[in-house]
Amino acid sequence: APAVQDKVRQGLDALQRAAAMVAQLELFSENEDLEEVASADLKFMLLPALLGGLTLKQVDLSRRREHLESAREHFLRFLKLCRNYGLGSFRLPPGTAGEEKTESPSAPQDPGQPNLVAMAMSRTAKIERYKQKKELENKLASMSSSVESGTADEDQIREFYILQIQKWISTSLEEIESIDQELVILRSRDAARQAPAGPRGPSRPARTPMKPFILTRDAAQARVFGAGYPGLPTMTVDDWYEQRRKQGIVSQQGFGEPGSPFCPSPPAGASDEELQKQQKEKEEEEDDEEALRKARDWDDWKDTHPRGYGNRHNMG
Repeated sequence: APAVQDKVRQGLDALQRAAAMVAQLELFSENEDLEEVASADLKFMLLPALLGGLTLKQVDLSRRREHLESAREHFLRFLKLCRNYGLGSFRLPPGTAGEEKTESPSAPQDPGQPNLVAMAMSRTAKIERYKQKKELENKLASMSSSVESGTADEDQIREFYILQIQKWISTSLEEIESIDQELVILRSRDAARQAPAGPRGPSRPARTPMKPFILTRDAAQARVFGAGYPGLPTMTVDDWYEQRRKQGIVSQQGFGEPGSPFCPSPPAGASDEELQKQQKEKEEEEDDEEALRKARDWDDWKDTHPRGYGNRHNMG
């Protein structure tokens, strides 16, 4: 929100002015011990860590990489200051100037393989830092009321700020690890954007869309479905008949005309008895239409109701 970002900028300005005054007064030196620092001055050691934390609160995406690098510098300055005064036992992040390089007694690892020993040590260190951070937060919660009310003595105030410093040491190590991971992603993205677009090779010709087809299992199925799908007719029945009529294969008579293949006329010279017999057979066929319909209905019913359908007599 814009209101939150305004407060973040105001906080950063106030912390930067305070850090400039601390540097001008030379409150901290590399040649003194923690016992030589006044209890009231211990809280000023937190300025670099607070600057790093507020810098990360800025949400300007166009300057995200700049904010990450600035916050990392603030956290590193805080860790180096704490290390000079012997506050906490920790190692500076890899790649930091002034970090001790410890030689591993084991054989050199393959760059392509993960260093399992380093991963296990890092995991153990994270778990330990998490436990210490929880203990410090519990102690700080119990002491904050007395320090804020002004009833705490000098020893309690000194212990309170030392605990605050130790808590921010754990926070700074975690933030630097997250910053390094995000910086790798941002640098890769920037490199991909700045890389010139090289030749991509010859363009592939556009493929013509394929028509859908089916694979048949045997020759009979192939005769039914044809060579492919969809198998649409190329002509109607009327067109086919007209083509056959022009070729002289079928007669000139139509479908429904007497004498045509579809409506044959009675043979010449047929007697009255034969005509009566044909008429009687036709009437019998018409009488049997009801029986034929029932038989067809029965066949259709058997198709959808297999043998034994609905039998519940022998079931428990």
